[in-house]
Amino acid sequence: MTHLVVINLGVGGLQSGCANVIAQVSNQQDRQYPMQYVASLPPAPELEQLYRRWQLLYREFYRERGTRSITISSIGITHFSEVEFSDLAQQLKHRLNLWLNAEQFHPIDRKLSRLFDPTDAIRVIIETNDPILRRLPWHLWNFFEDFPNAEVALSVAEYERVPIRSHSAKKLRILAVLGNSDRINVQRDRAAIEALPNAASVILTEPDWQELHEHLWDQRGWDILFFAGHSQTEEDTGRLFINSHESLTIDQLRNALKRAIRHGLKLAVFNSCDGLGLAQALADLQIPQVIVMRELVPDAVAQTFFREFLTRFASGHSLYAAVREAREKLEKLEGDYPCATWLPLICQNPAEMPIEWQSQAAPVRWRPLRLPILLASLLVTVGTIALRSLGGLQALELRSFDAFMRLRPAEPADSRLLIVTITEEDVQRQNAQERRGASLSDRALSQLLSKLQPHQPRVIGLDLYRDFPIDPASGLRAQLQQTPQFVAVCEVGAEEGTKPLEGIASDRLSFSDMPIDPDGVVRRQILGMAAAPDSFCVTDISFSFRLAQLYLTDQGIQTKRDENGTVQIGETRFPPLRSDSGGYHQLDALGYQVMLNYRAAHPPAAQVPLGEILSGSLDAQLADLVRDRIVVIGTVAPSFKDYFLTPYSQADPLQKLPGIVVQAQMTSQILSTVLDRRPLLVSLPAWGVVLWVWGWAGIGGGLALFARSPLRFGLAGTGAIATLGGISYVCLLQGVWLPIVPAAIALVAASSAVTIYIFSQSSQLKRY
Repeated sequence: MTHLVVINLGVGGLQSGCANVIAQVSNQQDRQYPMQYVASLPPAPELEQLYRRWQLLYREFYRERGTRSITISSIGITHFSEVEFSDLAQQLKHRLNLWLNAEQFHPIDRKLSRLFDPTDAIRVIIETNDPILRRLPWHLWNFFEDFPNAEVALSVAEYERVPIRSHSAKKLRILAVLGNSDRINVQRDRAAIEALPNAASVILTEPDWQELHEHLWDQRGWDILFFAGHSQTEEDTGRLFINSHESLTIDQLRNALKRAIRHGLKLAVFNSCDGLGLAQALADLQIPQVIVMRELVPDAVAQTFFREFLTRFASGHSLYAAVREAREKLEKLEGDYPCATWLPLICQNPAEMPIEWQSQAAPVRWRPLRLPILLASLLVTVGTIALRSLGGLQALELRSFDAFMRLRPAEPADSRLLIVTITEEDVQRQNAQERRGASLSDRALSQLLSKLQPHQPRVIGLDLYRDFPIDPASGLRAQLQQTPQFVAVCEVGAEEGTKPLEGIASDRLSFSDMPIDPDGVVRRQILGMAAAPDSFCVTDISFSFRLAQLYLTDQGIQTKRDENGTVQIGETRFPPLRSDSGGYHQLDALGYQVMLNYRAAHPPAAQVPLGEILSGSLDAQLADLVRDRIVVIGTVAPSFKDYFLTPYSQADPLQKLPGIVVQAQMTSQILSTVLDRRPLLVSLPAWGVVLWVWGWAGIGGGLALFARSPLRFGLAGTGAIATLGGISYVCLLQGVWLPIVPAAIALVAASSAVTIYIFSQSSQLKRY
């Protein structure tokens, strides 16, 4: 895990101490919720004196040793030995750690030591504007010996994030400036840059001011600015010697550098002497990262560090890891160049994330990851299909189906049907003894038929159980015999069922049983099923199918079964449900079932109460309401509890539909499918589901591969889920029920698996 520690030293210094030191600790990916600790540091004037003496001896020691500085004046110290210089360096290290081990600093020092694991990657940023505190060798703090995967960087106390416009270049773009090379060999720097993989480099050799200025303004943008040559610090800025007769300060390139930063410049590397002034000036421009040398740097040290740093950074190490390892590799040179490991230093804008070579420029290594993505998608697909086959996803799939059903656009009511509803008021208006517990008495039914028959309805269906004898005085028996288009119902599914209406021929009898899912929702309809031998209800055709069949036969459209046993009405086939159709698991596909594609109209057909017809108030409109229609009669009175949950009830569980309305939906589906080409709901075969889920698992793996940053991954993942939902919704409108839930699970699981794999592989190279 990568951690970020930002230590703000406040406004103090070594002379007065730092009274308000604040340390914030956070995970690099979760920086908005840091932990915070407060401490202080005592005055340490002797540490400042010791540092100044070390600096004087260091500069005198290197005055004649071919450093990357243009001039070094003599400072009057001529008699000292390398042993004395080495001892002074050790004293400085010891004194620095005594200061950082002060009791006042324990709330931070001790806490940090307990927070982390030695294997953790830690970026430590020291925030201060004090020039002496910025020059201290912070990497010598004992904390960095205890945590070998930690590295330090400097920051000014004030910083902000600059909106950066990323460019579209596939390779990381580097602008390399080889400045004045008097007494140094910058050609080795050139060779190191030219050998970089996955980089597009432009190298300027001793350019003049105008040439450098024009390149910084390049519209294509740069990722890295590199300078090799002579430089020096002047007060709060730095000076670059770009050729043998010309030098520039950062202020003279201010506008060009600001534009380069806005166009993507993330890192500046100054492989030259005394670069803290350069870093200070660039910090004011809010550049994300700068790498400089804190003091005069011998040519051999500069070349070795740059080569080692680039080798590690370009191979996938993080910026901080590459700097620490390259800095520690300088240890082999300290026999000739004391304190060489002290020189490289990162200056960081804490508001920005460190640049990463691979995520910025390296092309995706598709080939090595093809097998992991394939395996991940296969394993995820197998696991998802297994979970689905065990029924673990049925509830979620049915809910998603219901949600999509409710999202469909509204449809017009079916003009081929009329629903006559028996309300609670209609029930109460009838004589209770005549009703005999039913919702409609013989007398009321006879009166209704007398009102309907003159207007020539094509079919009349009664969705009521009437298992008692007809009252001879009502005249109903004779009316039923004179109404060949009348259809009655009975129940086949409850033990012995219910008896049909007395005197109804078998070709006008049907059952009203409806299949109900485990969650109580009606999503299917039965066209037909065999009755039990001992059932009172001997019909094998459902109420809705019988009504539609009579209506269509009157138009010359016949029903048959093809060679596979599939019901075919006219040219339209009605394939039966399988036990694994859609999102179902081990569906009890009793009889001949199809999905119910509800008409998105509420109610699905014109609807009038029984009382209004019997009272004569609708006589003027009755002909238009009844002629050539299927008239279905049923109760909506709550006292008879003939109500069912539907996909539209999921938004409001109390919004149940009366059974007569559900039967009208079923009848309308058959008519609309045959006459209007309205699609039936079908689902993929088993092999199609496997391919569908596997395809989305592959897409998930691809997202993890190509969208490396968390932001892009989040956007791409959201887009993929939205695309999956959009495709599933459009297909449902066309009559195909796609398994969206297993596909979404496979997409997320595969992307997570590939992300974990990529992270585990990259962590072998990139420790922090």
